[in-house]
Amino acid sequence: MAIINKGKSFANGEQLTADKLNQVIDNATFTTSAVDNVSTQLSGGSIVVKDGGVTTAKLNDGAVTTAKIADSNVTTVKIANANVTFAKLTDVIDDDTMSTATDTTLATSESIKAYVDATVGGFTPSTYAGEESVTLPNGLIMKFGTVTAGIAGTPVSFATAFPTAAIWASACPNSSEDLTQGTGYSGKASVDSLSTSGVNVSCNGSAYWQAIGY
Repeated sequence: MAIINKGKSFANGEQLTADKLNQVIDNATFTTSAVDNVSTQLSGGSIVVKDGGVTTAKLNDGAVTTAKIADSNVTTVKIANANVTFAKLTDVIDDDTMSTATDTTLATSESIKAYVDATVGGFTPSTYAGEESVTLPNGLIMKFGTVTAGIAGTPVSFATAFPTAAIWASACPNSSEDLTQGTGYSGKASVDSLSTSGVNVSCNGSAYWQAIGY
């Protein structure tokens, strides 16, 4: 079946001229047999490629460049999740220490969690095992314990000193019996001094103490 409609038909015995030959070429059009209407179609007498004619197999990797793709055409909907891999996203790092992070790179959620867990530290009540010190999420360190102290004061040495500074401490009796008045005793527990390595607690018996530093 013909795929081109000739631009002029000749009758038997008709004289051939240059003008008539030009009409054959200039007025020729494609027939419907020239397209499959799946990958190609006729449009205004021309053959154009339909969406079905553009396949991955027919696109050379080197022919698809950033300059040929408008930014507005790159949307989440047009990027299948299965086609997004770390190998294809060079600006996404998977670094638990964040040592390779920059102001223009993204990071995996696994790396962010690992970095925060390792850097912030802290504890959860379900795993607390009675240690003297716990590190709070904001970096402060809280120490606490009990001591049997005298009215004149009893020193308490921390199991581990504050790395930088001690900023606050307090004490209180741990039972009503410890509130019994004694000579020179004011009826309370108190902290007489505080350093990075310990506190001095005054009490007429057993007392709770607490210190905060960093």
